[in-house]
Amino acid sequence: MIIHQTSALATVDRRYRVTRIGITAKFLLITLATLLHSADVANAQDQPKAADPYTTLTNQNYRAESSKSDPLSACRLDLYYPTNQENYATVVWFHGGGLTGGKRTIPSALKEKGIAIATVDYRLSPHVMVKDCIDDAAASVAWVFENIQRYGGSRERIFVSGHSAGGYLTSMLGFDKSWLNKYNVDADDIAGLIPYSGHTITHFTARKELGLRDTTPLIDALAPLYHLRADAPATLLITGDRELEMLGRYEENAYFWRMLKVAGHPNVELFELDGYNHGQMADPAHPLLLRFIDRQLAKSKAATK
Repeated sequence: MIIHQTSALATVDRRYRVTRIGITAKFLLITLATLLHSADVANAQDQPKAADPYTTLTNQNYRAESSKSDPLSACRLDLYYPTNQENYATVVWFHGGGLTGGKRTIPSALKEKGIAIATVDYRLSPHVMVKDCIDDAAASVAWVFENIQRYGGSRERIFVSGHSAGGYLTSMLGFDKSWLNKYNVDADDIAGLIPYSGHTITHFTARKELGLRDTTPLIDALAPLYHLRADAPATLLITGDRELEMLGRYEENAYFWRMLKVAGHPNVELFELDGYNHGQMADPAHPLLLRFIDRQLAKSKAATK
């Protein structure tokens, strides 16, 4: 009985010891795995991270006289630019919205294309006049000319573009040299103009300031057509489908294109994007912009050889 009892206790003790050994071994394995994982994490942290090939300077004030408390606080831009190359091209991009609305954005189709995008906010009607909107646009382009080399870009490779109201601002700055002259920039130094569905007659918001209807045409000093000249920068005009566009926008651009040709402009093109209305045409226009930039840079490179 005692022997049996002792034998039973011994069996229990052996089982306990086996179980205890199992637990200890399991603990050691877990500890070892933890240590190995910690070492891997430490090694990963010690490895230098790959540099992001693009970065963004946000909320940059492009008017020295502005502050957060005054109306000029709207005069801000974001600069998206490559960090691993130099002398890249830059597109100054103006948003649409009829000069009464809209906000700066970076078109996703233009990202990671080896170029910089300066996307601009400007003051809006009715808080200011259309002339003020154009003046803000000029100030932002001047800021890019003055500062782009600090971020690795080239002053000789600055293009201006925008959709709708932004297209109108593009053409006004490129054809009426007085706006940029105010900021000591020659409009002819712009590498190219790419207005998307922009007015070429006086903008309807400017006509509204005069009490005119949307359908009443006007060509005055606030119309790109008024400043038509053969020596303007290379120009790519893009619109949506003429049957789907707003307020005859295709026909305006077609007339602008024809008159530039008549005047002897050597480098102007017009594209009509069939099947796309005014709001839809920007996305399919972006590849045309990129192709235009490549062509202009290739011509510039060839001319310097």
